Amino acid sequence: MTQTYSIAAGEIESALSKEDREALREIAELYQDQILPSSAQLAGGRGQGLMMVKPEQDAVKEELIRSYELLGKKIEAMVGREPNLHVYSFDTENEEQRGEVSRLIAKLRSTQTRQEEFTYYIQRAYELLFKQVFIRSHPAERNYILAETPVTDPCPNYAVHRVPSVDRQIEKTVMCVMLRGALLPSMILSKEIEEYSSSSHMTPFALFRIKRDEEGPELNYVIDLDHSYFRKEDLADAHLLFADPMHATGGSILTILRYLEEMNIRPRKVSLIHVITNLSGAINIARVIPWVSLYTLWMDPMLNEHSYIMPGLGDAGDRLNGVDLFQPRNLIQLIADYGSNISSLYRRQIRCIEQSVLG
Repeated sequence: MTQTYSIAAGEIESALSKEDREALREIAELYQDQILPSSAQLAGGRGQGLMMVKPEQDAVKEELIRSYELLGKKIEAMVGREPNLHVYSFDTENEEQRGEVSRLIAKLRSTQTRQEEFTYYIQRAYELLFKQVFIRSHPAERNYILAETPVTDPCPNYAVHRVPSVDRQIEKTVMCVMLRGALLPSMILSKEIEEYSSSSHMTPFALFRIKRDEEGPELNYVIDLDHSYFRKEDLADAHLLFADPMHATGGSILTILRYLEEMNIRPRKVSLIHVITNLSGAINIARVIPWVSLYTLWMDPMLNEHSYIMPGLGDAGDRLNGVDLFQPRNLIQLIADYGSNISSLYRRQIRCIEQSVLG
């Protein structure tokens, strides 16, 4: 009999206040009443030979821009009241950095971005997120690297470089992977930690297989414990990092943390690190587990009826790993599909994952 642990979706949203629900309703109405109709107009007739004349198209684009500017201000105001929600584009006043993130998110959203390009942009996203979590929040901490160069005439050459120090912050960190879409981002973030660590610190990996069960009267989030791999001693009093590209409802994270709590596994700190986050899902986390910190490059306004983030970027797992044509691939098959270049780059991370799976 399969061993599982689950919680009901209704438990996640029960902590939202009346003010939360009202603010979220206003934002959803703005998206549904203004942004979606403009989007439908721009897409109208596509594939049927019907095109708006340019003046009409320009007017719709201007309306869409105004609506998004208003939407952004409303989201920023709501997020600004939550001390543990950190949105990269809201936290920086540097227009160049804001522009860099906007271009990056636009590339990730685009239907024209191919799988290999999507992987490249996800890597860039997690490089920025690493700096947001570990460097921008502790700017005064510095370390020195002594690098021996290939130049040996007239003697071996060394160079000294002053770099940000993350050693104290990464002490006893664990990468917690909810499989598929989070696998490669977790490896990227672990690699960044290794590169910035003065001791080439390698994060342990905890692998949780979790899915949504929609068969009963209520949606449930279920951990398949028989196909999850972690060491309790790694997780206790540790800084747990969850690097899932998309944060929709918060149900998966909450289920894992509730399970750890029932097992008397108490982490020192938990950081959720996402590329795009749904606003209501972020507020859910802030209310249900307020001691958790959430970091994201971008905040999107709402979910559709299938729990996809809007405007979103589609299924991040499929866009990173490709679509499973026959049956879901296991973790080792996914790593093999990343190809020799990525496998070589993340070989220490892969060995660590193998140790977690094989014991």
